[in-house]
Amino acid sequence: MSLYYEAEGIMANADNAGGSLKSRIFARKDIKNPPATLFALVTETTKWSSILAEVIEKSGLLQLERKLSPSLALLLTHDLLLSKRGVAAPKQHVLKQAVTRHKARLSAELTKIRLRHGFATLEKLRSHVVASVSDSTPLSGSAEDVRHLHPRWVRVNSLKTSLAHQLSSTFREFEQQDTLTKVMTCASGSSKSLYVDEHIPDLIAIHPSTDLSKTPAYINGEIIMQDKASCFPAYLLDPCSLSGDIIDACAAPGNKTTHLAALVSSSCTKNRRKQMVYACERDKGRAETLKKMVHLAGADDLVSIKTGQDFLRLDPLAPGFANVQALLLDPSCSGSGIVGRDDTAVLQLPSRDVKANDAQGAPRGKKRKRAADARDAVQATVPDVAEEEEMQIGSEDEKLKERLKNLSAFQLKLLTQAFKFPGARRITYSTCSVHAEENENVVTKALSSDTAREQGWTILEREHQIDGMRRWSTRGQLDTCLSTEPDYTIDEVQAHTIADACIRCEKGTEVGTMGFFVAAFVRESATQLSDAPNGTLEEQSLAISPATEREPEGEEWNGFSEDDKDD
Repeated sequence: MSLYYEAEGIMANADNAGGSLKSRIFARKDIKNPPATLFALVTETTKWSSILAEVIEKSGLLQLERKLSPSLALLLTHDLLLSKRGVAAPKQHVLKQAVTRHKARLSAELTKIRLRHGFATLEKLRSHVVASVSDSTPLSGSAEDVRHLHPRWVRVNSLKTSLAHQLSSTFREFEQQDTLTKVMTCASGSSKSLYVDEHIPDLIAIHPSTDLSKTPAYINGEIIMQDKASCFPAYLLDPCSLSGDIIDACAAPGNKTTHLAALVSSSCTKNRRKQMVYACERDKGRAETLKKMVHLAGADDLVSIKTGQDFLRLDPLAPGFANVQALLLDPSCSGSGIVGRDDTAVLQLPSRDVKANDAQGAPRGKKRKRAADARDAVQATVPDVAEEEEMQIGSEDEKLKERLKNLSAFQLKLLTQAFKFPGARRITYSTCSVHAEENENVVTKALSSDTAREQGWTILEREHQIDGMRRWSTRGQLDTCLSTEPDYTIDEVQAHTIADACIRCEKGTEVGTMGFFVAAFVRESATQLSDAPNGTLEEQSLAISPATEREPEGEEWNGFSEDDKDD
């Protein structure tokens, strides 16, 4: 039964541990249960918490079973009503008995909620909950309400298969639609349909309730789950148009790395030298994940993983970098654009004060009315509650502002480091953030830097971008580019060019992407590839420069953690 007690402790987060839910669970050394099991239980319970909280309140479970805390009640009710295995405890365990003896009442309340919101079966309700973009998604089964749910994006891995083959095998029972909206408005995924993306080659969208995790194609690495926006950096980098090697500066967990490998593989012919992708990953644990993903994707011969390598400590002038022509930078960021990120999920706990009759609208007796009046009187004596809430919100805003300041400083440092590679001709910079501080501000500051001017770097203008990215309509924020700090030399004409060159994605829209930003930089006059016998990056060890002025500062500088990277 320790599973539920440990999950309850994780929900409470009494020690105020920072980071994402996943990182908090997997970093703990004192838990008895498998981290993956705990993570699944907590995330699924949180996902259902708004519904289960109502079920618990209307059933009166917390009044009938005083030994149960609101968190334990949520966890146990979730497994009792929604888990195929039921409550994971011996039959005679006191907590299991506390919830199972009320199963009929709890099940009845769940059924009432399901029918009230128009879901004919529990599976249709489950599909909606699984597919929900956020806690604000309306609890309704209508096509209008599910239109902007986030699709499941599937990248066909061209290292192992082809789009045509997958359409005739894994997706042979799917009906191809001409718009993404038609896929998303099917009856909670009951009809199999797909949409072949118009911007990114080998990318397919399916309904989010469709599970491909048990298909041979997924198990064998022939298809990879990767958000559409996450495919933009490698595609915009267009490595096929170059002949040199590529550095992925912040590689783990590896979706962008394997996408790069697939793209360079398509350009490798007998008449050209073999391009390599060098993946830097500072964290050794995340590097192990990266290795597994690269191997599963069949990219071992195209990707060289540099475990424990901090990109900021590389010496760009080392001979081993002479063949590097492109760099992909997807650094730590706030992650504010990620859809369904567990940090942003709102856990709704049932109230012990709400009795079953209250929830069902029964009239209150005189005794209960007197108690309510007394409670109201006490609440009336609490001074300036709204003011305290406003102060708390202000404090959170200040924390966010400080965090964005630290992150953007790091991101700028990473980008200017990339500018220093003498043979580089193209760079992409991306974040899964919606904040201008991490996006357009970093781009304009980087272009205004002495390094960019001395090395001849400019923005890759929209008209010169690869076709799919050129046609993407959502561009950068002009106001942000125009309001750059005085120390940075961006005039109005340049601001318009930069804004039009930057690419943005918004979450929760009909195009089905998460919040994302990407921009590319180009240097036409880059030093040509060297034929000197210094060897390639694979043959040369990645040279480490002195740590002076390269060590990160502050809490935001602790490498590339799971808290800040999506893929």
